[in-house]
Amino acid sequence: MSRNTTNTSSVACVKPSSFSQFKTLVRKDIQQELASFDMLTSMGIYAVLIIVVYGTSLANTLLQKELMPLIAGLFWSLIVFSSLLGLGRSFYREQERGALSGILLVPMDRSIIYAAKVCTNVIFIACVEVIIAPLFFFFFMTLIPLSSVLYAVLVPLLLGTLGMAGVGVMLATITCDAQGREVILAVLFIPLIYPLLYCCVTASAAACTGGAEWFEPWLLGVGLSLVYDVIMLGVCWILFEYVVSN
Repeated sequence: MSRNTTNTSSVACVKPSSFSQFKTLVRKDIQQELASFDMLTSMGIYAVLIIVVYGTSLANTLLQKELMPLIAGLFWSLIVFSSLLGLGRSFYREQERGALSGILLVPMDRSIIYAAKVCTNVIFIACVEVIIAPLFFFFFMTLIPLSSVLYAVLVPLLLGTLGMAGVGVMLATITCDAQGREVILAVLFIPLIYPLLYCCVTASAAACTGGAEWFEPWLLGVGLSLVYDVIMLGVCWILFEYVVSN
């Protein structure tokens, strides 16, 4: 009898692996979003409206050939502001339902919460990018042969999305209890991602404009973006437990 009790208690005390906890948190966020499509709908509509504003503002002022040097900057400003809208809601459901305190009571490494939030935000931002990138290409980039620049644009897009999600989740955690958190988040977010934004715009512009020497500025932009991601995600990973516990 005592042996059975010991075996039962030992099985009951088995702690889930960090990867299992990570998958559970990611699945929770995705299921919640699929139940309402609140974040994706807001980000998608906002991005489409920005494209409409761009098209209306630039339709009668510049020819498409003259827009080529501005294409990368326009596209990345669209991504940044759309992402900011979604990142501001990273902890909205947990805070609204008081679930964040419950999650923090679970015996797990706090960095797992950070990694799961970054992963889900990357997924949500990528879903919006899949929707708006073809629209943006149709309105502003029809003169560019897509097949020749696709891989060169996807690399900085991936690095930029990862960096924005990593920094944005940390800032959303810091500002989740603040008054006017959307404004504070934007004020903190834009300056912090400026180096990443500059590098991604440089790489994307080099890929879109082409030319004989496009690879060197593209490689420089991609390399600096990668360095930024490694440093900032590492710092956020280390500091998240302190931030979320205070």
